[in-house]
Amino acid sequence: QVQLVESGGGLVQPGGSLKLSCAASGSFFSINLMGWYRQSPGKEREVVAAITGGGIANYADSVKGRFTISRDNAKNTVYLQMNSLKPEDTAVYYCNAGLILPGPHWGQGTRVTVSS
Repeated sequence: QVQLVESGGGLVQPGGSLKLSCAASGSFFSINLMGWYRQSPGKEREVVAAITGGGIANYADSVKGRFTISRDNAKNTVYLQMNSLKPEDTAVYYCNAGLILPGPHWGQGTRVTVSS
């Protein structure tokens, strides 16, 4: 069993930055990939970024050049640095983990609001 706990969401002005964290605990044999998803009201959940155990990252086109995903395997933590935030980035952000994505393990979500 794997538990994922996100933190770092909040209210930020357009153009600002936030850094999300996702701490994993439990049994890690079922984890290779970790990623961040987001869901806005009325929209389906979408992948934002993903990273392998070896540190290879991929991003949605909408966040390329603005968001950076990173992973500290020693701390079992994955991060999402979000820069140049836009109102359309407003969503609940979820951490996800598994052998493939979307995996079976989800965090509870952390809300990000980008507004002036």
